[in-house]
Amino acid sequence: MDHARILRTVLGVTAGYLVLLALWLGWVVDRTPPGTAPYQVIALVGLFGSCIGIGMILAGRPSKADRRLCRHGLEGWATVEGVHPLQRTDHHTELTELDLALTVPGSESYRGTVIFDVTPADTARLAVGETISIRVDPANRDRIILML
Repeated sequence: MDHARILRTVLGVTAGYLVLLALWLGWVVDRTPPGTAPYQVIALVGLFGSCIGIGMILAGRPSKADRRLCRHGLEGWATVEGVHPLQRTDHHTELTELDLALTVPGSESYRGTVIFDVTPADTARLAVGETISIRVDPANRDRIILML
């Protein structure tokens, strides 16, 4: 999860909501029929919650470059040769350095190191000796993505 992207999304939606709220308070509320203000407030709060939810869904997606690499990258596999935990994170995962032997059909095998945010569910799949699917950028073999 990209926390910076989530933060920018929440700040952007909140700023837009505050502008909308200012317009509503300064102009719309005085021109509406009496007794409808509570319903308008409910609609505004619902709109804010919906926009936050949609923004979080969109912010949680992989970046455009990562999506392009998943679609157009060269398929290969990597054998985990070493697992070195670096630090625990605040969302119950662990940043881990993985030493990998990378193989892409049609080219020589090579070694690489990736720092990956490992969830408890992925621990068994990223153990030493396990083989995982990868995508490699054809233009830059140092750019890979793990396909778990």
